[in-house]
Amino acid sequence: MEPTRIIARIAASLLVASVSLVSAAAVSAQTDVDRMKRDIELRVSTHQFMGSVLVAKGDRLLINQGHGSANLEWNIPNSPDTKFRLGSITKQFTATCILLLQERGKLKVETPIKEYLRDAPPAWDKITIFNLLTHTSGVPNYTSFPEYSTLKATARTPEQLVASFRDKPLEFEPGSQMRYSNSGYVLLGYLIEKIAGQGYAQFLKQNVFDPVGMRNTGYDSTTALIDHRASGYAPGPSGTVHADYIDMSVPFSAGGLYSTTGDLMRWERALFGGKVLSAASLEAMTTAFKDNYAFGLAVTTTPTGDKIISHGGGINGFNTELIYAKREDVVVAVLANLNGPAATEIATDLSKIARGEKTILISDRKPIRLQAGVFDRYAGHYQFSSGVMMSVWRDADRFLTQLPGQPAVEVFPESEQDFFAKVVDAQITFHADGAGPVTDLVLHQNGKDQTATRMDEAVAKQRADALALKIKNQTPSPGTESELRRHITELIAGTPDFGRMGPELTEATRQALPQIQSLLRPLGALQSLQFKGVGPAGADIYDVKFEHGTVQWKIQLTQDGKIGTSFFGPPQ
Repeated sequence: MEPTRIIARIAASLLVASVSLVSAAAVSAQTDVDRMKRDIELRVSTHQFMGSVLVAKGDRLLINQGHGSANLEWNIPNSPDTKFRLGSITKQFTATCILLLQERGKLKVETPIKEYLRDAPPAWDKITIFNLLTHTSGVPNYTSFPEYSTLKATARTPEQLVASFRDKPLEFEPGSQMRYSNSGYVLLGYLIEKIAGQGYAQFLKQNVFDPVGMRNTGYDSTTALIDHRASGYAPGPSGTVHADYIDMSVPFSAGGLYSTTGDLMRWERALFGGKVLSAASLEAMTTAFKDNYAFGLAVTTTPTGDKIISHGGGINGFNTELIYAKREDVVVAVLANLNGPAATEIATDLSKIARGEKTILISDRKPIRLQAGVFDRYAGHYQFSSGVMMSVWRDADRFLTQLPGQPAVEVFPESEQDFFAKVVDAQITFHADGAGPVTDLVLHQNGKDQTATRMDEAVAKQRADALALKIKNQTPSPGTESELRRHITELIAGTPDFGRMGPELTEATRQALPQIQSLLRPLGALQSLQFKGVGPAGADIYDVKFEHGTVQWKIQLTQDGKIGTSFFGPPQ
């Protein structure tokens, strides 16, 4: 054969191979997009998500669409142009302003803040701007204060916000720990205004938003008219409700901005394309200090070596997530106007798909058909070590589970023993003694496995009747007041008696004890407990009064008298 004809035939073969490869890549990309859309639609159809979603990889825009309503009462749909409150995604913009001021010689992040705030209290002497940026200042988080529910409803100046926490004791020595603090980012906004000589919103507009071309981003307002702004909603006992009111001066530089998915993509492209900060500033901003936190950004590395730079946000009526994957050049922006975990779950799922990471999504799980007798074999009541009882039953061809005080959740069979939920990323595996009776179930959720033992039906009925009577009469369980008083005293001292707690509470307390102490110690001495009622899950609810504030505490004892549930928050 002539050389020219051989070359021509080889070239033709390569062309065919190239076309085949391109086609395979196109099919793979379309499969990825289809999986993404199914993942989103599952949460839309189960009323977990309303909002807008954008996914870009390189120069390809894979998804850019709205879901659900920007305003339910007027039935106005969400779209890529809808504006959402960002919550704590705001923090990366605040950090950028600080770095811009440093580049202009106006400040140094390693300098103590007292050099710029002459009236700073002595407790802040060792706090640097770097500490504020990385949540290592020790300044307590003002949104966790018992009085925050009152504070958030009234317009505040930056000076008034700072005054709400300036005299509180530090939670730890600056630089020694990392604890998320909105107060630190309010202080940064306050510093920006002092050093730049202009308002935070104006500085951002002139130095970030306008240069980047973010025409649909700004500081939100409770009173101003803002085109295409979504209304914020929250789940309620009987369906979706309007979210609680918050005056938008209160989140300030820690969470006060609004934007669109498109503008956030422009931001990511400009920031990581070197068009906003110098290379040195960007490197500092994206280098984690403690607990994977850098400057207004969380920074992690995947098992395959990809650097993931992200941050989420949560504010009344809105939850948000923005993710950038450096190696794969992936941007994922999910903005929701319905409170709940769906925005973060969707963004995480979509980021994994776009990066080619192997993962099983809820929408990937396919139910199989089982005979009704299989369901009936599993039906009954199961008790976790905390004392909480899960009920499992069949309703015609539906298989349902329920925890006390929570709505029933339908689960679907993946195999004869394995079931999954669609409204939450949780799976259940039933165990049996061979062909004998079912002995227990294991709940797989949030990376943990919790075992619940099957109960005798007579005992379960007795427990259920007793719980119903307790809720009806609104009477506390014997011993909860004295047990709670002892429990609180030990938590403040840092010496909890783990032998008097259930295993799940023991594990959670061990992990969160420093944070619990930091929240309780500023409240001062314990003064009184007042029983308020019984919750829908059977926990006794107390208003606990301290020297400097009041919290609401829920406590529930197990059958053997240990503390199975312990939780506190602002008074309701």
